[in-house]
Order: sequence, then structure tokens, then C-alpha cells
Amino acid sequence: MVDQQVSEHRFSVRVYWEDTDAGGIVYHAGYLKFAERARSEMLSERGVDQWIMLRDDGLALAVRKMEIDFHAPARLGESLEVVTKINDTKGASLWLEQQVQRGGLLLTRLILQIACVNRQGRAVRIPRPVLDAFD
Repeated sequence: MVDQQVSEHRFSVRVYWEDTDAGGIVYHAGYLKFAERARSEMLSERGVDQWIMLRDDGLALAVRKMEIDFHAPARLGESLEVVTKINDTKGASLWLEQQVQRGGLLLTRLILQIACVNRQGRAVRIPRPVLDAFD
């Protein structure tokens, strides 16, 4: 198990028109984009360059499983925060939780399994430098 305190990452995002439906409410797929951006920034800030990993090693991190629970809506113009916590790392997978919050209020909770895959889409062990970024 990974230390929760070390593994928490916070990412700020503002809701734009492109994220909403006709009523100015964030469309459900918008939360997926917010969460993806937060995961990418977290990796980058921890020294993991996903493009180099793909280019040089032929490896990518891909969502294998995702559970989403919507608690409250986000609206046009609001400032949100995506809190990402790594819960576990093993072999070819990372397990994490992401929460989209507004002022500390939980809006959406995502539970994910991220798999490391090769160019053929097969699961492979997560490279040591990536694991080290979370330890």
C-alpha cells in the first residue's frame, strides 16, 4: 500500500462552455476529461513523461476499470479541484481514487484501475521509474 499523504495530488480546473450541456451544467463526460488532465499533470509533476515512455519504451498507462459516482453538479464558470490519491501499485496496475470538488464539497468520485500496456495492448509490469514516482 502506498502512503496516502505522499500520494495525494491536487489539480485546479475551471468549467468552460465546452464542458457543459445547454443548461450550463457539466456534462457527465466532462468529469472524465477533468480527471484525465489531473492524472496527466500528477505524472508530469512526478517526473513521468508519458510521451517519452510511449516513444522510447512502447508503454502507456490506460484506464482498465472505472467506477463513477455523481454526488452534485458543477456549473459553468465554477472553479473545481480534482484530488487524486494513489491507493495501491502492483505489477502492471495502479489503483487510485479521484474526487472532483468545489470548495471542499464532493461533486464526483472516481475509482480507477490504470494498467500499463505495451504497443500490442497487453498488460506489462509498470517500469521502476514510474513506480518510484509513487513511493
